Amino acid sequence: MINRAYVQLMSSYNRWMNERLLAMANTLDDDVRHADQGAFFKSVHGTLDHLIRGDRNWLARFSQQPAPIFPAGHLVCASWSELVAMRRHIDAEIDQWAERVSDDWLQQPFKWHSPMYQRDLNMPAWIVVTHFFNHQTHHRGQLTTLLSQLGIDPGVTDLPMLPALEIDPFTF
Repeated sequence: MINRAYVQLMSSYNRWMNERLLAMANTLDDDVRHADQGAFFKSVHGTLDHLIRGDRNWLARFSQQPAPIFPAGHLVCASWSELVAMRRHIDAEIDQWAERVSDDWLQQPFKWHSPMYQRDLNMPAWIVVTHFFNHQTHHRGQLTTLLSQLGIDPGVTDLPMLPALEIDPFTF
């Protein structure tokens, strides 16, 4: 089982990597960011937008709020400036949520309806939170591939290189 410290660590890693990827993608022309590169979500912009969609849905579920309604087949954030602003807003929300998470909550059953699987699901919250962060890491891996194909070296993306860990890894 994971604990609150894990959630906070992954929240920090999430924000750090998102800021780095946004900075790299910002060097690209908008047409290049939207160009279909054959990825599952087609483009750099499309993949970043998918992460926003997923994060909004999970944060709503974690807060017991209704999931946002996103039209199928449409971007949540059509413009680059909107996507950057939304990503930063969501990362701040994730950080705030991570500060409030308790070890007790992580052990509790978590129930939700999955539109993807078209059924109700119930499992310990810690499994769902692990998926939440794993989903982000998975798609950021796709982004580093897309950026590499465009000639941008994403550099080191490993969790142990998170700058906060250089200060004191025992604070998490």
